[in-house]
Amino acid sequence: MIRLIIIFLIIAIVAAIFGFGGIAEGAADIAQIIFWIFVVLLVISLLSRLFRK
Repeated sequence: MIRLIIIFLIIAIVAAIFGFGGIAEGAADIAQIIFWIFVVLLVISLLSRLFRK
């Protein structure tokens, strides 16, 4: 998931440099959504390990 976040952030940066604001905004939004999904899954994973022991 981190790889996807980095890819979309790079796409957003490159698109912003070349003046494609809509594409940059869309890629940044997708990266942000994937980031929050990653954070939620990380917290769930850590809590499940905590309660498993």
